[in-house]
Amino acid sequence: MFIFLFVFVAQAFKIETSPESRILAQIGDSVSLTCSTTGCESPVFSWRTQIDSPLNGKVKNEGTKSTLTMDPVSFENEHSYLCTATCGSEKLEKGIQVEIYSFPKDPEIHFSGLPEVGKQVTVKCLIPDVYPFDRLEMGLWKDDHLMKNQEFLEDMDRKSLETKSLEVTFIPVMEDTGKALDCRAQLFIDQTESVHKERKTTKELQVYISPKNTVISVHPSTRLQEGGSVTMTCSSEGLPAPKIIWNKKLDNENLQLLSGNETLTLIAMRMEDSGTYVCEGVNSIGRSQKEVKLIVEEKPFTVDIFPGPQVVAQIGDSVVLTCRVTGCESPSFSWRTQIDSPLRGMVTSEGTESTLTLSPVGFENEHSYLCTVTCGRRKLEKRIRVELYSFPRDPEIEISGLLVNGNPITVSCRVPNVYPFDHLEIELLNGETILMKKNFLEEMDRKSLETKSLEVTFTPTTEDTGKVLVCRAKLHTGEMESEHKQRQSTQTLYVNGRDNTKDYFSPELLVLYCASSLIIPAIGMIIYFARKANMKGSYSLVEAQKSKV
Repeated sequence: MFIFLFVFVAQAFKIETSPESRILAQIGDSVSLTCSTTGCESPVFSWRTQIDSPLNGKVKNEGTKSTLTMDPVSFENEHSYLCTATCGSEKLEKGIQVEIYSFPKDPEIHFSGLPEVGKQVTVKCLIPDVYPFDRLEMGLWKDDHLMKNQEFLEDMDRKSLETKSLEVTFIPVMEDTGKALDCRAQLFIDQTESVHKERKTTKELQVYISPKNTVISVHPSTRLQEGGSVTMTCSSEGLPAPKIIWNKKLDNENLQLLSGNETLTLIAMRMEDSGTYVCEGVNSIGRSQKEVKLIVEEKPFTVDIFPGPQVVAQIGDSVVLTCRVTGCESPSFSWRTQIDSPLRGMVTSEGTESTLTLSPVGFENEHSYLCTVTCGRRKLEKRIRVELYSFPRDPEIEISGLLVNGNPITVSCRVPNVYPFDHLEIELLNGETILMKKNFLEEMDRKSLETKSLEVTFTPTTEDTGKVLVCRAKLHTGEMESEHKQRQSTQTLYVNGRDNTKDYFSPELLVLYCASSLIIPAIGMIIYFARKANMKGSYSLVEAQKSKV
């Protein structure tokens, strides 16, 4: 049989806290202080601040442990808290220092404006809701280069959350693009500076260039024709690369948005598409404009009139005037005289051609005729002058009598139904010798067909026999003196001697002589047979037939 002997040794009454003496708590967090004892089965706990201010927390006792929870931690919890434990007649006390801070967010980097090459900009490094700020240190770095460092050592007159910042002004250069801009903040929350919190924000530095050197290229030209097309390309320098916007300037100076592409193509252009077009290069920090003026002209078309600017026609003929259009699909035509007299002709229009037919042409048609062509809103007019003439027959030669050697004779050259006679020229030639030449330059008081002539008196000789008498008439019908119509008649001369043994014989007299030499014997024969029939009776075929019946 074994006998166990237990010896109980009384354990001393002790108190412990957790954390042991000091705790750092961030404002807004939840913090628990724990007080526990040993050597006492049923201790009694109590909590208080060293300055007997409210606890601002909740106490929970459980056996040999008591917990004070502060949720959330605030400025009211920055105290030394004392835990008192009582066991019978014994009382123990232990304190915990609660130190608070606020450092909840990373720094913020702000620019006074977008960093533009060559222009000053201020960058601000900002720390919000910090406490205690007198233990704050901030620095701004560009890559490995410290731009500025700052400590905030001013006295705090009260407990509060403060936003602290530092600022640096600098002039960006192109090489700054892509560099790292660091804002670093440290909060030394232990007075020995052995314990600190650190936060950092990094931002890649983007350097900007406002749009400039905006240029517009136009193809094929700024002066265009209706129905044509144009392509305009715009470029602008800047960083970041500017966005291109095309607008058209309206009559009220407002802008009408057309496109957001670099290239603007306009097709099937109309007159109303004329105007000022604006290219604008736009990026984050600015804009640059360039204007170009487009002029859309009516599509050119041409009008030709045939047979030419002037047509010369003989009275009684048929004249066709043709008006033809090139470069217009659906023209409309109209004809008129320059003095707005009646056309006295027939108009036929089809497609791109119109004709005015004057048949027969007469004095009432001697005008300038105008063909007017309308294509869209544009009109063109072409003129043609109708000039008339009458020169229907060859001249007529008349001689006043027989040609006798040495006897003066009068020869006339007559041109019938001529117009306009003031353009007429008549000359009479004996062989190669010009006997007379006459121009009829007197003014015409009215339009009419006239018969004009010249007369020449000359003394023929037997040497003129066989020579040719020529009557030549010229009618100048065009504007140029070299343009003329010409007619002529000729007659061969036969001159009698003074003894009258030889008469003047012209071809006409010779023909008459020959005819008479045949006719006279024929008449004689007819008379002879007629008389013979009367004497001997006559034979009738009809009567002969009757007798046989």
